[in-house]
Amino acid sequence: QVQLVESGGGLVQAGGSLRLSCVVSGRTFSSYSMGWFRQAPGKEREFVVGISRASADYADSVRGRFTISRDNAKNTVYLQMNSLKPEDTAVYYCAARLGYYSGYVADYEYWGQGTQVTVSS
Repeated sequence: QVQLVESGGGLVQAGGSLRLSCVVSGRTFSSYSMGWFRQAPGKEREFVVGISRASADYADSVRGRFTISRDNAKNTVYLQMNSLKPEDTAVYYCAARLGYYSGYVADYEYWGQGTQVTVSS
């Protein structure tokens, strides 16, 4: 069974930065593509960024401000978020799937519990 645990969320002022972490249990972390999604109140869960072994793709809304990385030795994927805006406020989820990364919620088999990010204006 694969388990994902996010951390690093919190309250930050607009223009600030946060780094989210997602630790994945299991010994085959390197086989998984990882994604970060977010869900604001009253809205659907949306794709933020996905990463496979050597490539990543970002939603237009975060490109240039957010950076995803992974450390296979630590079974961890990170999301560095800079220049945060109030509209980035949401619960952020990491997700894992075998195969190439995807921008669709339904394509991911495993999900973390989420971590709240709140950006004040």
